[in-house]
Amino acid sequence: MKTQTVGYVETKKFTIKEDLKLTSGEILGNVSLAYETYGELNTGKTNAILVCHALTGDAHAAGWHRGAKKPGWWEMLIGPGKALDTDKYFIICSNVLGGCKGSTGPSTINPETGKEYALDFPIITIEDMVNAQYKLIEHLEIDKLLCVIGGSMGGMQALQWTVSYPDMMKKAIVIATTARSSPQQIAFNEVGRQSIILDPFWNNGEYYDKERTPRSGLAVARMIAHITYLSDESMYIKFGRDLQDKEELSYDFTLDFQVESYLHHQGESFVKRFDANTYLYITKAVDYFDLSVDGSLVEGLKGIKAKVELISVNSDWLYPSDQTREILTALQANNIEVHYDELKSDYGHDAFLLENGQMNFLISNFLSENVVEDLMKVNIPTISKHATIKEAAEIMFDEHVTHLPVVTGEGVLIGIVTAWDLSKSIINGCNDLTEVMTRDVKYCNSTNSIEFIAREMKKYDISCLPVVDDNLKLEGIITTDQISHLISNY
Repeated sequence: MKTQTVGYVETKKFTIKEDLKLTSGEILGNVSLAYETYGELNTGKTNAILVCHALTGDAHAAGWHRGAKKPGWWEMLIGPGKALDTDKYFIICSNVLGGCKGSTGPSTINPETGKEYALDFPIITIEDMVNAQYKLIEHLEIDKLLCVIGGSMGGMQALQWTVSYPDMMKKAIVIATTARSSPQQIAFNEVGRQSIILDPFWNNGEYYDKERTPRSGLAVARMIAHITYLSDESMYIKFGRDLQDKEELSYDFTLDFQVESYLHHQGESFVKRFDANTYLYITKAVDYFDLSVDGSLVEGLKGIKAKVELISVNSDWLYPSDQTREILTALQANNIEVHYDELKSDYGHDAFLLENGQMNFLISNFLSENVVEDLMKVNIPTISKHATIKEAAEIMFDEHVTHLPVVTGEGVLIGIVTAWDLSKSIINGCNDLTEVMTRDVKYCNSTNSIEFIAREMKKYDISCLPVVDDNLKLEGIITTDQISHLISNY
């Protein structure tokens, strides 16, 4: 596998023309999003993938900024030859609404006051973030995304996309996340927020023009959060109980252990790149995230149309696999096409940012998986319900087919007639097509995977499925013979 980079990239900015109505009912105007793109959008605009970042991420998902010491945060997945192959796909990543890396948030200048918003910035939700991203996709003139993908808070966004805009993507990859924040997750976020709020230099959010800022509070918030991103195993492997730059315990409150020094380093590094108020707003958005309806996740996810890949991490205790399997069960209850994988890793929650091999394998397989659209026959012969048995037999004989979809004048599927049905009609002396055709037709969509429809055919013991759009208009047909031919070529 090639492991090339997308090279040097620049962050762009998009400003939403109209006001954005938020979940809270507040109106936010003059909203801008920072974003980056990698690869080329094809002429049909069918190869776009939206990447959603995690809690403290940004638009810089891949490639290099000039003078930077590190590439984008998902460099291991984005680029030529990687899972998010920029030779195939057009990758988009934006800094979320409320962020502090170029998008409108509490650290942005409020045009009405000429000062930073600070706590005048309205409370936002994951849904608001997604609605702002939708405006960006509209601006790029993309009618339908090939896929939306994200991990952690990015996974929440990806899942929210499937609920808010079910017709806007073919696939979604939801990684190391939940469909509704648990009390424990909310508790960790609240402790982090309180560490900021209780910092004497937070000054009720008004610190932007001050010499002293709430660095200590933000650093502690990061230290608390970072513990949840690791696993007990990974901490033992990396640190054990090893001492930091000393031979024996100090018996005071200085740093003794390597793990202590590591957490302090994480906190100190974080305050150099992130805004304290932004941390308050984004963690609150995560706390509010709940896609259930009246307590039912099955009800909340029932409108999803995308094919979904769910990925959890076996050592993740922040968003444990049980919460991903809860999403899986709800999707299956709604007969939504879904696949589940679990990363085997000692890294804990952060595995989706570190497990290069497993992540590339799972994502590339899911994106390149054959779908019905790849195999189905189009421009197939059809028949009206007003036709005779003889007319149906003549079409089957002339076109060398054994299945004839029965459609209305507008091409809407209303039934199917088979060669077996015609044989029965001759035995019974029937000439009325409506008496022999099957009305309760099993059908599929062009975006269904071959694996899924193969299971459906086996389940119902049928050899052919009409392919229809969302309005039941016939688009084509797929048979077991075509699937067998595909398998034989592997």
